[in-house]
Amino acid sequence: MKITLNLNGTSHHLDVDPRTTLLDVLRHHLGLTGTKKGCDHGQCGACTVLMDGRRVNSCLTLACMAEDADITTIEGIGTPGNLSPLQQQFLDHDGFQCGYCTPGQICSATAMLEEIAAGWPSHASDSLDGPFDLTHAEIAERMSGNLCRCAAYPNIVAAIRQAGRDGSRQEDAA
Repeated sequence: MKITLNLNGTSHHLDVDPRTTLLDVLRHHLGLTGTKKGCDHGQCGACTVLMDGRRVNSCLTLACMAEDADITTIEGIGTPGNLSPLQQQFLDHDGFQCGYCTPGQICSATAMLEEIAAGWPSHASDSLDGPFDLTHAEIAERMSGNLCRCAAYPNIVAAIRQAGRDGSRQEDAA
């Protein structure tokens, strides 16, 4: 099946089996190994990427389902020489240990901060109207689809909280 993937700002024309997952296309067809295969059942979040700005488990998404969508992987969020503010906070707060889950955590947290900025409530939100505070409960609820087997959660929460605070300060200044 011939498909076009808009990936990290670049179009890729591919011929893949219609049963091929987005995760396998990213890793094996395009050589983007930042997205990790963890459980391969959509339960750990290591494979999280953004599709049109929303979080998806790429292990459960067929590549053909992503045709013409804007896909962002960890490679499209920042580079070693130009980290996103959230990536920098993960470094500053030591929000990783082995690092295996980190790409999925950062992709998920990137979308999570956008959801909060857009006024989307979660189960842990005090109201449906916002604004939403970056409490531990709020972050834990919104990031519940991403597991860290090394248990770096306190540092991940601190990194997300700081990136969210810094982002809201930048919006206030604009």
